[in-house]
Amino acid sequence: MRFSHLAMATQFEIYIVDADAAYAGQASQAAFAELDRLENELSRFLPNSDISRINHMQPGQQLVIGPDAMACLKASFRHYLETEGAFDITVGALYECWLHADKSLRHPSPMEIKEAGRKTGLHHLFFDEAKLAVTKEVAGLQIDLGAFGKGYAVDKMAEVLSEWGIDTALIHGGASSVYARGGKEGWQVTISHPLDHARILRRLALKDLAISGSGLQKCSHIIDPVHGRPAHIHSAAWAIAPDAAASDALSTAFMVMSTAQIESYCENHPQVAAALLPFAAYAGLTTLNFNSFFP
Repeated sequence: MRFSHLAMATQFEIYIVDADAAYAGQASQAAFAELDRLENELSRFLPNSDISRINHMQPGQQLVIGPDAMACLKASFRHYLETEGAFDITVGALYECWLHADKSLRHPSPMEIKEAGRKTGLHHLFFDEAKLAVTKEVAGLQIDLGAFGKGYAVDKMAEVLSEWGIDTALIHGGASSVYARGGKEGWQVTISHPLDHARILRRLALKDLAISGSGLQKCSHIIDPVHGRPAHIHSAAWAIAPDAAASDALSTAFMVMSTAQIESYCENHPQVAAALLPFAAYAGLTTLNFNSFFP
């Protein structure tokens, strides 16, 4: 059974098996209600969301936010540290510096790049988890949870389904954030070429894991927050992790990390696997830690 819902400018879908159709529909609606609630709290496009309020606060001002926004900031900061800044939800100023409104590439001056870099870095945001309070130290620091927010929503939807007793389900947000739960043999998912979705690079049986992918589509650009400029290291990157928020954060980070850096990360985080696609026209995937998940 398939159920779908539009939120966060993305089509979310839930697939459920081994459940009464009416009951599965009710459980899915409860999960979608949670998705809508999270969008209201986490979207930077909604003026009263916690993320928008953070973006409009002044340096030194303290702001009390909700537990979901705090959970996202805490997890984002952990990934920021563990990837040495490759995953950074404050990269908005650099994107504005390097990209026109139509997403075509600008050629900013060194001074513009330096100024955008001054407004970038999650270490400029401080939070008191006990008080659910945040402050920032620089003006112009902009938070955008992006794909991480969608992954977090997928995880929270999975929690709702679990509360309804749904133990076998697949949830995805725009097909780029996928979480698969249960199933005797797991859920069949594919890794496809970002420029030719009919070209399947790998088939996987996913069970109680999430997979997310990031890639350079035609005329698209990914900005490296560490070096402050567009990155062209990999054509695409995928991450497999225990939850969708982590897989989304890591697939984003892997796009701007070298293969050696990703290999080191996976060695230190055995619960994570990576797949990398180079730019060569007919190159195959480079996989790291895959044997631990798919022997």
